[in-house]
Amino acid sequence: MAGGRVDYPQLVEDALRGVVREVLARLARGEIGPPHHYYITFLTAYPGVVMPDYLRERYPNEITVVLQHQYWDLVVEEEAFAVTLSFNNVHERLTIPFRAIRIFADPSAEFGLSFDVKLPEAAPTVALPVRSAQPKAEEDAAAGAAGPAEGEGAGEAPPSPSEGERQGAEIVTLDRFRRKR
Repeated sequence: MAGGRVDYPQLVEDALRGVVREVLARLARGEIGPPHHYYITFLTAYPGVVMPDYLRERYPNEITVVLQHQYWDLVVEEEAFAVTLSFNNVHERLTIPFRAIRIFADPSAEFGLSFDVKLPEAAPTVALPVRSAQPKAEEDAAAGAAGPAEGEGAGEAPPSPSEGERQGAEIVTLDRFRRKR
């Protein structure tokens, strides 16, 4: 019998990533709608993250996206999910490995998860395969599908940007979702 240690914290994090995967899979199947919406913060430099270079340059460490009003082509696989979101009225396809997620929150349910994510040392950047489908039609928005609304950056309407500031995804902390006493 091999003698080894059980890494319980890692097992728990893996199980909780399964919760994120299941919620997003249900969202993709149309089983979840308003008032649920999701803030997802992930490391942009994590291996397997696929996103446009201009977004990676603007957010070199992490970015928070919000799935709320509209989304296109949400595809959930075992190791990653992909979704098309709007950034400054430009639709961009993102692929996000579940292991890259630092924070997952559903403010409507006062639910949030925080993960201890570190970049693997000297790991090559490899895009994870995620099947693609045709973009979802406008009826998704009418049916309450999550995702960004046109002209709102990446989701729920953030505070209006000051004049000259680019509008886009908003980085938030979990403190925003904690109950005030």
